[in-house]
Parts: sequence; structure tokens; C-alpha cells
Amino acid sequence: MDISALSKDDQRKLFAFQVFSKLEGAVTAGMIHLGDSLGLYRAMAQVSGWMTSAELAYRTGLHERWVREWLHNQAAARIVEWQQQDNSVVFGLSEPAVDVLANDDSEHFGMGMFHRLPQTMQALRDMPRAFQTGVGCDYDSHGPEGAVGIERSFEPWSRANLLSKVVPALQGLKSQLDEGIRVVDIGCGAGSALMILAEAFPKSTFKGYDISRFALERANEKLASSGLANVSFHHPDDHPMPATGTIDLVTTFDCIHDMTAPQQMINQIFGILAEQGRWLLVDIKALDTFEDNVQSNPMASLMYGISILSCMSSAMSEPNGAGLGTLGLPESLARSMALKAGFTTFERLQVDHSVNAFYEVAK
Repeated sequence: MDISALSKDDQRKLFAFQVFSKLEGAVTAGMIHLGDSLGLYRAMAQVSGWMTSAELAYRTGLHERWVREWLHNQAAARIVEWQQQDNSVVFGLSEPAVDVLANDDSEHFGMGMFHRLPQTMQALRDMPRAFQTGVGCDYDSHGPEGAVGIERSFEPWSRANLLSKVVPALQGLKSQLDEGIRVVDIGCGAGSALMILAEAFPKSTFKGYDISRFALERANEKLASSGLANVSFHHPDDHPMPATGTIDLVTTFDCIHDMTAPQQMINQIFGILAEQGRWLLVDIKALDTFEDNVQSNPMASLMYGISILSCMSSAMSEPNGAGLGTLGLPESLARSMALKAGFTTFERLQVDHSVNAFYEVAK
């Protein structure tokens, strides 16, 4: 559409519509958070077919009038399906909607970021100070629910794909893990990926490191109920990283771009790896320039916004932080930083993921 052919008044109306469509998205995102936290999606997923607002309210023990208005938002936003039956409006979830909204076991489950939405948006209160001083906030500023949200964002995909797709992508890794090697996961969060590996490979030992106390508390809660004896979780201030040349595999899942000193961390990873050790680097798919990201990534505006509220804020949570941000670690930069640290091999793995790229890095 050539908006230059429109009158100035129509151009203003069109621009206003564009602006308020962003507000609609933000408000509806809040309604998705409510649908997840109140169990509304799960209750709908348990029914094959349609239901009225009264039936959903009864199933969830909630007030019908509030449930009805929530359903109207969700239907208007085309998240929940609806139709007229006799004198009633009825609602339902499509099969894809169930996987994204209500099935924790689906690799497409998407409620993690909505789980932590209130904490993410509360970061707006800190942003004026951050913009003025240049110093952001670390992940623990989002509280324990922030850690749970990150866990729920990544664990479903890891459960579905880590053992079946990622481990086989690194040649010979499965046999090494079967025989027993030393693995360190840096930025382990709530420990989901590490515990999946630890359960599958009991002869190997696994150590997770993170600077988030909330994430580590969550990881240790899960560990206590798991019965696993070959995995442990640590804060680097309490337990220093392993000695030089002692680790066979280092993994970093979605965390290098969040770090205040990523080059220093990459140097440290190089140092702790044994001579034949490897680093599995997993980070956001990003391209070299802003123009490339905007043209190629339909979610670029979301990622730049989340960067301010979360990723870049963390990466600038100390003075002179690197501030890479969500889309700040394209393959070219990751490769150059790895080579600068002393690595000689940097290979992109053929692992399909909607958000992340996977690399094998070796000495």
C-alpha cells in the first residue's frame, strides 16, 4: 500500500492505528499471562469441543463475568476460536493452540515468556535510571518468577530435542558421554538442560554455574527431588570455576549475549577445556546489521524491546558492560570472539530451532 497517495489526515489515522495495534498486543499479552496463570487454557484443552463461558468458569472455579470478558478478548485476538450455537457463544482451542498454550510437553509450548511478563514489564520502572546512567539490571531483578519463566521457555524444547537432535549433532559426543566425561554448563539457569543430560548419561559428571541466586535455588529444588547424584549447581562466587584444562565439554545455552564480559567468559571457557575438549555454544540467531535483522526477522521489534527490558539490561548491569543484547551475537562476531580466545574450530551445527543457532567450538 502506497501511503503517500493517502491524504494527510488518513496517513495520521493509519499511523495511529499502527501505534495502538502495539498497545493491543501488549494488553492481549497480559491476558495470555492470565490465561496461563489461572489455568484457563488447560481447562479448555481438557474438553474436546466447545464450551460456554459459564462452563469454563465452573471448571476453573472462577467468576463467570470475568471469564466471559477474558474469552471475548482472546476470541477477538484470534487466539481462542468461537462460534454461535443457538443463543449462546461458545469457545474452543485449536490443536495448535493447545500445544502452544496448554501442553507443557510440547516443544512448541510458549508460555514461559508470558509467565514472567509482569516481572519483565516491571523493569520499565528501572529503565529511566538505566538510560541515564548506562547501567542496567541483572536477571535476579526479575525475582524468582523471572527464573521460572526462563525455565518454562526453554525446558519443553530441550526435553524434546536435546538428546535426540543436539547430542547427535556433535560427532562422537554420545559415546563420550556414555563412557563418562566432565561437563560444565555455564549460565545453567534452573538446570533443565543439565539434568536431562545427567539422567541420560549416569557415568558422566555435570556441574552447572549461574550468577542468578533465584535460578540456582530452583535448580537445587529440582535436583533434590530427582535423585540424581552426578550433577551439582554452583554460584561462581561461592565455588570457583574448574581448574585449567580439566573439562571435556562446556555448554552455554542462550547466555553469552546476556553477559557483561562475554569475551572474558569465552577466554575462561577456552582455559578450562581439556586439549580435546569442546564448547557447545547456543545463542540467538542474529545477523550482522540492524537492517539485516529487521528485514529477515519478523520478531525483530520484539527482540529489541526484550533486549532493553532483559538481555541488554543484564549485559550492562555492571559499569562498562559489553551490552551485546538479544540480537548482539551474530555468527560472525561469535566466531571472531572464539578465535580471539584461542579456539581454532568454529562450526555451525545443523540443528533446527526457531530462535537459536548452535555452534561447535574446539581448540
